[in-house]
Amino acid sequence: MAIKFGTDGWRAIIADEFTFENLKKISKSTAIAFNNHPKIKNGISLGYDTRFLSREFAECSAAVFANHGIKVYLTDSFVTTPTVSLLTRDKNLACGVMITSSHNPAKYNGFKLKDEFGGSMGGEQLKNIESIMESDTGFEYGEKSFGELLSEGKISYTEGRKYFIDTLRTKIDTDVIRNFGLKILYDAMFGSGQGMMDEVINLKTLRGEVNPSFGGCSPEPVLKNLSLIISEMKSGNYDIGIVTDGDADRIAIIDEHGNFVDAQKTFALLLTYLIENKKMTGGVVRGFSSSELIKKICTKHGLKLHTVSIGFKYISELMIKEDILIGAEESGGIGLKFHLPERDGIFNGMMFCEMLAVKKKKLSELISEIENEFGKYFYKRVDQHLSDNSLKAKLTELTKQQKEIAGMKVISVDELDGCKLILEKGWLLVRASGTEPLLRIYTETFDEDKTDEVLKDITTKFNLN
Repeated sequence: MAIKFGTDGWRAIIADEFTFENLKKISKSTAIAFNNHPKIKNGISLGYDTRFLSREFAECSAAVFANHGIKVYLTDSFVTTPTVSLLTRDKNLACGVMITSSHNPAKYNGFKLKDEFGGSMGGEQLKNIESIMESDTGFEYGEKSFGELLSEGKISYTEGRKYFIDTLRTKIDTDVIRNFGLKILYDAMFGSGQGMMDEVINLKTLRGEVNPSFGGCSPEPVLKNLSLIISEMKSGNYDIGIVTDGDADRIAIIDEHGNFVDAQKTFALLLTYLIENKKMTGGVVRGFSSSELIKKICTKHGLKLHTVSIGFKYISELMIKEDILIGAEESGGIGLKFHLPERDGIFNGMMFCEMLAVKKKKLSELISEIENEFGKYFYKRVDQHLSDNSLKAKLTELTKQQKEIAGMKVISVDELDGCKLILEKGWLLVRASGTEPLLRIYTETFDEDKTDEVLKDITTKFNLN
């Protein structure tokens, strides 16, 4: 079985492909790949989330690294993925390893890698690790146990959660949030973000305990999974609802009326706050599937806009190389130059609280201001499961052949990542998932009904109804 990295690490089903043996293989290959890294003498950071066996998997991985002569700083409890990124960068370590499967269902676990700058690991480094795994047939992991390596000091515990919470206190204006008396509701989705924000501000937490089954719901902050917080928001007189996924690197926002704020508006609101209130500068980078609203805001303020392939690693790479103020993707991941070139749901949730306290306006008011100035955009994404992996390429090719969608002419085609059709009053993107027989379909128009028509038309042409 070949272990392959996807858009954000390696993920697999526990006890099927995600086994202790396979984890040892990928850990050893990573250790070999980083053997000559200039910072490897400083060691690596290693953390884990609230999933089934995550702590045990983390200890297994730590033992492999330590047996190969690499000092491991293992978090002393479950942490968020951004915590590992922070520790890696701030402690001057070679890389960070996070045992997590993020927003995937409970039966999955995974292995994420963070580079020395605290961003997602680049593609060339991941390919190198994969090639080492493919060529190494011996796979000796070392003889010493986790306990022995810990007692010898080759593995040390580090207070990851405390370090992250201290960072929140120094980078977020928690005083203005507390003094404004913001009423905050937070849904941790049983993930590793629980118990962090409430250390520095007052809030109420939903699903804030460890439950490896995630209550039977995938810990993904998308509308279909948010009925609990939406119901509470409608009845509880809260100012804002914040949701983070399983490893708390992604975010969803709910307004004071219980309305879901899609990731495109989340991006736009935070970008506007940084420019207009915090007077920050720099470029903007967006994923290929992100809204045209961002382009309009950048044009107004004279900001350079970069568009990259889907996957936060592409955003991270650019944030490391250039002066980028903010980078974001359509799924709720946002990176900020004064924090990390990486997604951080907890930090961004706190930034939203700071924004409301500084602006002294309701979230719905701020959204209306953006819509009044730039127009309304209606964005949707659907995931179509296919019967056969081979259909992905056929349907992507079929997309390219279209001349009209939902009565709108196709103006041009962009194949940066998948196939994007630029329409008269919007756009449509069809993109294949990396490993699963899954097709992701994104669209945005200026009319809600038209957005639905686009999705209906393309699925009909694909014979997927």
